[in-house]
Amino acid sequence: MTGSKKLEKKDYTKTALRAFFLQNGFNYSNYQGLGYANVMYPALKKYYGDDQEAFYKALEENCEFYNTNPHFLPFITSMDLVMLDSGRPQEERRNIKMALMGPLAGIGDSLSQFCLAPLFSTIAASLAADGLVMGPIIFFLAMNIILTGIKLGTGLYGYRLGTSFIDKLSEQMAVISRIANIVGVTVIAGLAATSVKMTVPIQFAAEEIDLTNASQKFVTIQGMLDKIAPALLPAAFTLLMYYLIKSKKWTTYKLVLLTVVIGILGSWLGILA
Repeated sequence: MTGSKKLEKKDYTKTALRAFFLQNGFNYSNYQGLGYANVMYPALKKYYGDDQEAFYKALEENCEFYNTNPHFLPFITSMDLVMLDSGRPQEERRNIKMALMGPLAGIGDSLSQFCLAPLFSTIAASLAADGLVMGPIIFFLAMNIILTGIKLGTGLYGYRLGTSFIDKLSEQMAVISRIANIVGVTVIAGLAATSVKMTVPIQFAAEEIDLTNASQKFVTIQGMLDKIAPALLPAAFTLLMYYLIKSKKWTTYKLVLLTVVIGILGSWLGILA
């Protein structure tokens, strides 16, 4: 590529430290998309050099929806940059990036929020309760030193793994990319099924008659739908949103307004809950 420059180890380190900026661009349109592009900005600018058109296109591609743990993000960005530096197609890089998003989000959130934070906050609170000002200082230093170490460590590991990964498996990258794409789609599908809540509260009475007595039971529409295909309504609603974005070029604000209207009308009519 005209004007492109080979990335160095220091570029990966700088990108790893920029993971602290991931949440700065958070919004409900593409979540961490803007933050991800911001994290990658210096490395992309150096790589593309004078090719401004390719640089702007790369930034735009990296602004798409993304959501992972900031402390494990450097592993992803290092893999992404190694593949970019090796000349791998954008679609392959995107597949790997999306496949790593979900698993590392779960690992990172569990480690930082449910392991390190409770541990050091308990110690800090105990010291503070005894009147020691070192309590909150210890918490601040311990959390930031450990999490910074995790960022640098995962970034370096991603760089090493990505380098050997590309060298050894370059011929199989198409298959690996396809597998990563399937994993990424599975993660997004799981988010749609678990995060979108939509049910039909309608129910009706049905008579059960046998030779000895007659009894009445209630049958729900939602129960029938769940037997046909669990989470059918959330999946259908997600597909509707995808269609409006992809084909009709709707903005986020239109989608939010449509969701509010459907929710209010559906609840008022008693057909959605």
